Amino acid sequence: MRRLSVLLLLAIPLTAQQPAPAAPRAFTPNDWYKVTQLSAPAMSPDGKLVAFTVTTVVERENKRHSEIWAVPTAGGDPVRYTSPGYESSNPRFSPDGKYLFFTSNRPGGRGNTWALRMDQPSGEATQVENYPSGSLPKDKSFAVFDAVADTSGGFGGGARGRGGFPGGFPGAGAVAGAANAMAFPPFGAITKPVDDKRFDGRHIVTFPYKANGIGFIPNPRQARVIRPFQIFTQKFDGSKRVQITDTRYSHAAVQVSPDGKSVAFIADAQLRPDSVVQQIADSLSKLPYDMERENAPRNDRDIYIVPISGGEPRKVASLQGDESGLEWSPDGKKLLFISRPERTKNARLMLIDAAGGAPTNLTNGWQYEPSSAEFLPNGDILMSADVGARTALFVVTAKNGQMREIVGGRRVIRGFARDEKAKQVAYVATSVASPTELYIADLDGKNERKLTAFNDKVNAEIAWSDAEKFTFQGVGGLTVEGWVMKPFGYQAGKKYPLVLYIHGGPHSRYDEGWFDEFQNLAGAGFMVLYTNPRGSSGSGADFTFSTRGRWFAEDYQDLMQATDIAAKRADVDSTRMGVTGGSYGGVMTAWVTSHTNRFKAAETDRMISNWWSWYGASDAQGLTEFEFYGKPWDNPAMYDSLSPIRYVKNVKTPTLMVQSEEDHRTPMADADQWFMALKKQGVPVEWVRYPRSNHDLSRTGEPWLLVDRLGRLRQWFAHWLKP
Repeated sequence: MRRLSVLLLLAIPLTAQQPAPAAPRAFTPNDWYKVTQLSAPAMSPDGKLVAFTVTTVVERENKRHSEIWAVPTAGGDPVRYTSPGYESSNPRFSPDGKYLFFTSNRPGGRGNTWALRMDQPSGEATQVENYPSGSLPKDKSFAVFDAVADTSGGFGGGARGRGGFPGGFPGAGAVAGAANAMAFPPFGAITKPVDDKRFDGRHIVTFPYKANGIGFIPNPRQARVIRPFQIFTQKFDGSKRVQITDTRYSHAAVQVSPDGKSVAFIADAQLRPDSVVQQIADSLSKLPYDMERENAPRNDRDIYIVPISGGEPRKVASLQGDESGLEWSPDGKKLLFISRPERTKNARLMLIDAAGGAPTNLTNGWQYEPSSAEFLPNGDILMSADVGARTALFVVTAKNGQMREIVGGRRVIRGFARDEKAKQVAYVATSVASPTELYIADLDGKNERKLTAFNDKVNAEIAWSDAEKFTFQGVGGLTVEGWVMKPFGYQAGKKYPLVLYIHGGPHSRYDEGWFDEFQNLAGAGFMVLYTNPRGSSGSGADFTFSTRGRWFAEDYQDLMQATDIAAKRADVDSTRMGVTGGSYGGVMTAWVTSHTNRFKAAETDRMISNWWSWYGASDAQGLTEFEFYGKPWDNPAMYDSLSPIRYVKNVKTPTLMVQSEEDHRTPMADADQWFMALKKQGVPVEWVRYPRSNHDLSRTGEPWLLVDRLGRLRQWFAHWLKP
């Protein structure tokens, strides 16, 4: 008894000495490595399992790694289904639920689609070469899909509507002995190397010849051949694909009717050959800008139905604009689709009888736009949409267009999937203070529960900052959304420095999801201000395109008005404010610092300073041709007046510049000009150029470089704003 008492006494202090869980701390750049991203959910047909992609960062190897995991919808521990030795993503189930398909970089296969047996989750994946993927009739006996028919009997590549080149990607089949495949004379070239073994330069005759994320595009060695996308059927017994159309125009959004007797598709409005459509597009692109011609309503594509056995297609709908997202109703009597009448008008959710007639606009008068839509078994419609800065799921009544939001709140949904009977819906969601996780709810939105906990550990370790939302009336009475994120360790009664963030696009948006850059500066002691000024997406096409031809006018005023509101807060030190942004946000930052000295420090990312030089060096000339009403020589005054370099003599703000060496979207030349101008004027400026990186460094760049950039942002603003 005495021995037991001694043991008990000894045990008491040991228990008391156990350290208490550490209080959550501030985010630092290196914490970025710890956050797990979930995406691409897919639900099994019986609704018992959800597969999804899990992406982590392998810090020591400076890379991201993706795997397929699955979790029971009833709850339980997630299970990894793919080998950690390979990259795997984008899962989908076979119609009978017996196989899980996914894309992977496994060696030894002809393609990148692989399959796992669901009754052998630890088994070895097998290469899939002849398993169809596409639209299914009600009995799931075969699939219907569109593909390019290769002349060799296989299936070729090529971008939809533009065709491809013999032999695959341009430049395939380089001449043996050539020092550089790019150096071999491209098709249509007049000059050629004197000695191809001694020439290792580039010979460019085509456009485009470079692209962000790809780099320089190899020259075509043969004339471009337009290969239209045809309709194919294939059974699930391993038999060969059967081509049911042979046309000179492409078929898109191919959907088979529930009874398997008809195929609906979207095609050029006049069923013109792809080559003719491309020739017209090429010709128009060379003409001087004509606003009347550009803005005139036009009918780009229409909806058709063709018998499953082939034959003459029947036009079902002829609408101004463009159609997408085609789907049959469960009874096969109607077709659902999304229609955009003009580029600057709202997309609409439309319903039409398969027999023809006038379509019904189910979202008539709605400010927002459908992102995707699909029929439910009862004939209603499941629709997703961006609503301001958040994402929501709706059930739309097909009879009258009545909407009911089933999944919403201040968060963003990054992919969703439902079971075959539409009893429940699974979705990946994130909020400002919560990285992605997988959730599930009944289809009425009730009984929501969290299925995964991949970020629970980092959530307990780090005190994520939330954001306070506010709205204000901008110029002309437009309602603009804004947010203020308080810093880590916020104390009432204290004043903090503030950094204004400006998003890119310009027609993108800041959303209600977790964002590393905001957490980075909040963790360093800064208030973070961000807004969706006019020109942002998510609030309807009128709001989005209100800045066309008016860049840096009302959008600039929206940003300054938001800054005025934040600067009046009792917890903001208006003498210590900074500004930063990337792409459009980068050029806007340059515009801001050349038009006001209210900010004491700035950081430009992927910036543009001179629209003339940008137009000649970028891969995105179509942006300004549309936004600025033509090419530089069509509208030189606008290109001149909207170039920040014209006002650079006004800049006094210390500026950090970040640019990527392989960025073909906002090339280095504009940063060259801005850096030189600031340096010559004695403005404090530093320029960081990241190697092996393109326009997407801050999103998908090499982890070490991405984290380095986060660190430099903190250092720069800490030096000038002193949190």
